[in-house]
Amino acid sequence: MRVLGSLILVPATNLQTMNWYLAKLVFQILRKDSNGVPQFDEQLRLIHADEVGWAVEKAWVVGWLEQIEVEQKGFLLEWRFVGVADICKVDAFEDGAQISASRIEPADAHKYMEMLKCNSTKSLNLVRQTENLRMS
Repeated sequence: MRVLGSLILVPATNLQTMNWYLAKLVFQILRKDSNGVPQFDEQLRLIHADEVGWAVEKAWVVGWLEQIEVEQKGFLLEWRFVGVADICKVDAFEDGAQISASRIEPADAHKYMEMLKCNSTKSLNLVRQTENLRMS
């Protein structure tokens, strides 16, 4: 290592490689004016860090900073950050690479499949609407 004025030159061999992590952030959605049904928003976020401890810390900061209150349909809603539920290193960004998985054991497989088809259609339509707005 050499020091030039206030600039420190560090050999490239001492630099740590940055990694990508997939973090699950959990927010509780509170309706300020009632005792409505409890809701939680689970969000998957990409975090860039040199090691898992730093990734967890960054994920907590992101969650804390993104707590918000919004008015929606005349109701005041608050997204209160609960915590980082899970974090895992993403080893490769390749077409078709698996970055997350979960197992579901529904009580009724037929109803689950119908819900999945409905949600898939809604998601696809939302993406198309968003893309059309960007293009116009």
